[in-house]
Amino acid sequence: MLEDLIRKNRSCRRFIQSRSLNMNTLNDLVNLARLSASAANLQPLKYVICCNPAKNAEIFSCLAWAAYLKDWQGPQEGERPSGYIVVLGDTAITQDFGCDHGIASQSILLGARENGLAGCMLGAVNREKLRDIFNLSEQFKILLVLALGVSREEIVVEPLGADGGIRYWRDSRGVHHVPKRSLKDIVIESYS
Repeated sequence: MLEDLIRKNRSCRRFIQSRSLNMNTLNDLVNLARLSASAANLQPLKYVICCNPAKNAEIFSCLAWAAYLKDWQGPQEGERPSGYIVVLGDTAITQDFGCDHGIASQSILLGARENGLAGCMLGAVNREKLRDIFNLSEQFKILLVLALGVSREEIVVEPLGADGGIRYWRDSRGVHHVPKRSLKDIVIESYS
């Protein structure tokens, strides 16, 4: 069951924008992050959550989408996320957020997928512009933005090609292909 959830949890970049999200859903997803592991149990992460269409448009303007798809500037109007979770590190708690934001974000995205939603973890963010939009204190370091909504795209995982290329791509039907290394290629030693 968990493997199936992980297989379905691909980076979605096109959504059904008209299918709105609500604050309860976003709070439930952040609660999954709250319950997740945190280095030294410091719990330094804070969140900005948004499902307001006007504010969503402002957040969208701060994001870069799909670097491997050179001819694609990101989702068009009607295909944009219905909600966002901005993951922040509180520097009053620690200066080193380690992998906490990765763990928390994966928990959020798995929870979203379990509830019929999809998401994309974005690190290519105009942080200063986003900081201004939310009038965030310098105390908070912007770590990631999670885009969320109902998926509009088909995404398939496939083995690496003969050339070993890892770049994701879209075919003529718009299906998003994600090459993955095989298990035998990533386990370098095993002892029983």
